[in-house]
Amino acid sequence: MPELKRLHAGHAPTVLAFELANRAYFAASISDRGDEYFAQFADRYSALLAEQEAGICAFYVLVAEDGSVLGRFNLYDFDDGTADLGYRVAQRVAGRGVATATVRELCRLAATQYGVRTLRAAASRANVASRKVLTKAGFVEVGPADPTDLGGKPGSWYQRDLAREF
Repeated sequence: MPELKRLHAGHAPTVLAFELANRAYFAASISDRGDEYFAQFADRYSALLAEQEAGICAFYVLVAEDGSVLGRFNLYDFDDGTADLGYRVAQRVAGRGVATATVRELCRLAATQYGVRTLRAAASRANVASRKVLTKAGFVEVGPADPTDLGGKPGSWYQRDLAREF
């Protein structure tokens, strides 16, 4: 059974392997991270851990029984009871409900561990799978997203009110 774990330094090799193995798959629906991301992975990873330590964000990985990373799930830009959600799952588990179940779990964690009352996520119109995940996980579309939030692609913001649920 996969387990959602808070990101730590020891996850770096498996997170990099996950990103590399799924790079082309991700680039089909969201903006590619670019070669620079991979060339500077260690520094970027350290910066993420520093942000998490500072309480600005909370990063999670969904880890398979064999230790491989199946997905990344991030809470970021904490601000007065609001946070943004980002996620990506490996191609090998896409379409199996993994993202939806984990986003639901992250909603619970956001409310109970971080005091988040409103969780937001942006999805491009072209990313049908992500829009379905958000809808199935209880998010509602609340308006257009700035294309700069989605790598230049048109899309929408989705929101879930956690205050009444947890």
